[in-house]
Amino acid sequence: MTIKSYTPALTVEQKFMCSVIIVNAGNYIYNLLLGRILGPELFADAALLITFLLVLSFIAMTFQLATAKFSVLFEKNILSNFINLSYRYASLIGIVLGILVIIFAKDLQTVFNTKSAGMFTIFGFGIPIYFIMSVNRGVFQGTKKFGQLAITYQGEMISRLLFTLVLIYVLPFQPIFSIAIGIVISFIFGLIPFKMKDISVFKNQTLPKEHTKHIIRFFMLTAFYELTQIIINNSDILLVKHYFEEYEAGLYASLALIGRVVYFVAWMFVMLLLPKVVEKQKDGEATAPILFKYVGYITILSTCIVFGCYLFPETVINLMFGSEYITVAPLLWKYAIATSLFAIANIFAYYFLSLDQYIPVVLSGLLGISQVVLIVYFHDSLIQVVVMQIFAMAILLVFQILYFLKKEKWNTTKTYNT
Repeated sequence: MTIKSYTPALTVEQKFMCSVIIVNAGNYIYNLLLGRILGPELFADAALLITFLLVLSFIAMTFQLATAKFSVLFEKNILSNFINLSYRYASLIGIVLGILVIIFAKDLQTVFNTKSAGMFTIFGFGIPIYFIMSVNRGVFQGTKKFGQLAITYQGEMISRLLFTLVLIYVLPFQPIFSIAIGIVISFIFGLIPFKMKDISVFKNQTLPKEHTKHIIRFFMLTAFYELTQIIINNSDILLVKHYFEEYEAGLYASLALIGRVVYFVAWMFVMLLLPKVVEKQKDGEATAPILFKYVGYITILSTCIVFGCYLFPETVINLMFGSEYITVAPLLWKYAIATSLFAIANIFAYYFLSLDQYIPVVLSGLLGISQVVLIVYFHDSLIQVVVMQIFAMAILLVFQILYFLKKEKWNTTKTYNT
């Protein structure tokens, strides 16, 4: 008798996690190649445009998370109407924001000391597409179609990498124009798969009043939190670009890119956490174990990355960006600590957001503003900028943990009394 070996198949969630790791690796290769091809000064402008892309992703994430949450809660006609309304309002907001960026392109060039206003103009044309793409992803996320969700991220990453590199060497323009065009093209590929026949944007759609109130409340809460994400995650690069010379800004951009690997990996856990927490709450089951699971993953990952950056900073910088950026190596592990604290706090925040709890979101907003204030007043050197972020993120995480413990204690007492 022969015994067949059994290899357990990967779950859909595990396949999605593998896909996200590949996408993050691709995005890292994209940034690293730009850093090596352009050098610190030109890379400062490229990093600013990539930061604008991150800002856009946070704004559009409001639609993705709202669509994901209510795709779990709603069914049949109500779900169909909700999705169509989401596409309609996402398109309108995307068009308005795109027009504003195009109109104020010259002003953005002045504020951020860039060599061209055209990069902002090109970017503005892609904004409406990105909002539509985010709603599409929200539908896949909420209905747990993680395979199709993975394809949208892979399409965006691969197309941006390939088209940008080709355009840089083919077009006779400044490299920043090729980067902007590559980003816009990647939005189109990020729409795939997209079923246009199922969308009725112009048809009059209605939702029950109680659902409308719930959607508006969650949407406003999510929009506020995504605003705090923009402030916390991007204000340092924008302020450094404003206060420091291009060479130092380029060095800091490379530092931020490497240090943020923790945050980008943490994001895949957020994608899995939200629908699971909403479903557990809907079924009346405990949600805290899901939080503990993902916080544990991020803590282990963060610790490994911080130690790696502490022990081999020059090796990491040299391998990723080259010797031109080596002077920023001593700051690497410190920046990794700041992003690790933020990544863990972020898991707590999205957990609370999934449960419609407002206080942690307000706290995140206040501490996000405090980070900006600290950098505005303390920016004599790059190390001072990093230390201010560690300080703000440590306070944020402590508040999130204390709120969670208080909430759990209250729930336990309530259950016991009942």
